[in-house]
Amino acid sequence: MALHSKRVSTSVLRLKKKSTAASTVGAPAQHNQSSRKGKKAWRKNVDIEDLEETLEALRDEERTLGSTLQKRTDSELFVVDTKGDDKVRKSLPRFSRASLRSHQIITHRSAVPAVYARPRKSLVSARDKERLLRIARKDRRGPLNSIVDPSQPGAGSALLELSEAVKKSGQYDVWSAETALNAGAKVKAPDVPHPRTAIALPAVPAPHAGTSYNPPEAAHTTLLLAAHEAELRRVQEAEALEATKLRILGARNADGGEGGARGMLIDKPGDDPAEDRSEREPESTNAVKHNTAVPLRKTKQQRRKAEKLRAEKHALVERTLRKRLHASVDSAKSLRKAADKTRAARARAAEERRVKREALLAQSGLAGQKLGKHVVREGEVDVQLGEELSESLRGLQPTGNLFRDRYLSMQHRALVEPRGPVLPKKQKQMVEYEKHAWKRFS
Repeated sequence: MALHSKRVSTSVLRLKKKSTAASTVGAPAQHNQSSRKGKKAWRKNVDIEDLEETLEALRDEERTLGSTLQKRTDSELFVVDTKGDDKVRKSLPRFSRASLRSHQIITHRSAVPAVYARPRKSLVSARDKERLLRIARKDRRGPLNSIVDPSQPGAGSALLELSEAVKKSGQYDVWSAETALNAGAKVKAPDVPHPRTAIALPAVPAPHAGTSYNPPEAAHTTLLLAAHEAELRRVQEAEALEATKLRILGARNADGGEGGARGMLIDKPGDDPAEDRSEREPESTNAVKHNTAVPLRKTKQQRRKAEKLRAEKHALVERTLRKRLHASVDSAKSLRKAADKTRAARARAAEERRVKREALLAQSGLAGQKLGKHVVREGEVDVQLGEELSESLRGLQPTGNLFRDRYLSMQHRALVEPRGPVLPKKQKQMVEYEKHAWKRFS
């Protein structure tokens, strides 16, 4: 037990020896010199607290006054006050128990001017600097400390010239009012009259007199004829379409049925090309022998004659063109009059077409005209036959479709664009499978 307590006391003493003294100025300090065997340990444990206190006092003077008192003159430090200052008491800080120490530290500002972070503008411009470096034949350094040649911009590792965006940087303000107005400016619409302005159809047109439950005979007959003409026109269009399809199919069958070209199929025994080849082979060989004459080379006289003939033809063509030009110059007035007449006739025809189109729009709207991929349908003629008419309101049967009539009326008045019917997609049929409970357990 005694040995154990001795060891504990020795360790406590060692810990006390290793503890360091704190400095009064806040700097780290190790003043206890345990040994002076080496210069390193001796210098480490030298006590320079008095020097640190002196330096800290000088720094405090510099923070308070802007410089140390040793650098100030007597006129700056002392003054003979022959007249008192009443504002001194107001300028002195007042003692307040509510003010915190943190607030006092924040309000206390140093008299030393702040360090200017931005580099000062060089007195020599970049262009003059480049000129001086070029005169002195100094190497220019580029990216990654590479030597560049400013005389060849863009070649290899040479410096690139400033782009237009860099040259004009700072001239465009995104947040300015003018930019906002320009960005929100609308594109001017083309001056094209809308067809709606020429349409004079009422929203709900008055029904025809023949659609009454007890119509006059003449009005009913007229409506029956209109329905007959509409149905006849529809049947004729369907027949024309069917005839076109049959014509296309007939032409396809005549060409070979399976897409072959004309003449590829052999139908008759006399049309076999092998027989014709065997019969005509001797004649064709003789014809080739007689017609394959080697052209002889022209002599100098023949070439000069051909060149002279070519020059005469060229001169004759030029003379003819010149005569036509002179004739057209002489008839310039008549050509101008003819062009003016043609232009006036075209203008009159265009005006007539415009008037006719406006009259058609005012009368029937866009009915029957094509807009985009679709054609505006004409209104259906709802009419009842003579045996279907009821002479009283009790036996009246509803005919037509009000929703269809309103939709077609909006299309005729250019309020709704024509569209094709969108059919619903077919739903996938569910297939049911029956599992064998006695065979599969999962």
